[in-house]
Amino acid sequence: MGTQFTLTVYAPDSLTAQRANAAVSARMDTLNQVMSDYLDGSEINRLSGTSGSNQWVTVSADLFRVLWKARQIARLSGGRYDPTIGPLSQLWRRAVRQRALPNRAERRRARRAVGYRYLELDSGRRAVRLTRSGMRLDVGGIGQGFAIDEAAGLLRRLGLPAFLLDLGGDVLAGEGPWRVGFDSTTIRLHRAAITTSGDLYRHFDYHGRRYSHIMNPRSGLGLRQSVRATVLASDGWRADALTKVFSVAGLRRSRRLLKRFPDAELYRIDVKNGRQRHWRSAGFPVR
Repeated sequence: MGTQFTLTVYAPDSLTAQRANAAVSARMDTLNQVMSDYLDGSEINRLSGTSGSNQWVTVSADLFRVLWKARQIARLSGGRYDPTIGPLSQLWRRAVRQRALPNRAERRRARRAVGYRYLELDSGRRAVRLTRSGMRLDVGGIGQGFAIDEAAGLLRRLGLPAFLLDLGGDVLAGEGPWRVGFDSTTIRLHRAAITTSGDLYRHFDYHGRRYSHIMNPRSGLGLRQSVRATVLASDGWRADALTKVFSVAGLRRSRRLLKRFPDAELYRIDVKNGRQRHWRSAGFPVR
C-alpha cells in the first residue's frame, strides 16, 4: 500500500509469531491487489473501467465491504469524504508531479464524474454499478484502516488477541492496554483505533501557498487550511475515514458532525499565522 507496516504481537513461541506475521503479510498483499488504484490490474480499477455502462458487476467480498463502509461515511458526512473522488485524485497527483495546479475547466470536468450517489450497491448479489461515465473509485482515505481491521480479525482467529498494528500511522490495538505516542504525549489504547491526518509531512507548496495531501471533494484541490485531525474510534476504517471528514469540515462543522458518529472522538489542531488552536471532544483521552 505504499507505506510501512508494523505488527507487534504476543505469541506463545517464536514459530507461532512468525506464522502469524506471514499470514498477516499475505492478507495485506491480497487487499492491495483489491483496493489499490495505483495498480492497473487491481480489482477496483477494473470496476472503475465499467463506469457509465449501466452494468452491475459482481465483486469480491473485500471490495464490496470496503465500498459499503466508504459510502456509509460519505452519506453521514454529506460528501466530505467520497470514495468516487478518483477523477479529482488523478488530477491532483498530476499537479504534484508537474508542479502546476489543474485549471478550473479540468476540475469542473472531473467533478462531473464525482459523487457517492452515483455508486450503487446491491448486497443481495454483492454487485456494484457506477452510473456516471468517467467515474473512478479511490478508497485511499479508508483502505488502510480497513486493512488493519482485517489483519486484527485474522490475528484473533489465530488465537492471538494481544497485538498492535500500525499501517502508515493508522494504529489499531487489540487486548492491552498499549501505550501509543500522540502529539508529544501518550495515550492508553485498548481494543480501539487511532489515526492522524494533516499537512505536517505531506503537502504541496505552490507559489508560496501550501496545499495538504487531503483533498476537498467539492473544490478538487488539497486543503489550504493547516489542520491536524486525530480520531479515536472502535475500528480502523472509521478512524481512517473520519480524519478526512473532520479535516475538510472545519472545526465548527466537525463539532456538529461528531453527533453522527457516537463511537468516535476527535482531537483537532488548527494552525493560523503560526499560532495553534487545540480542541478535543470530551471523551478524547488526552490530559
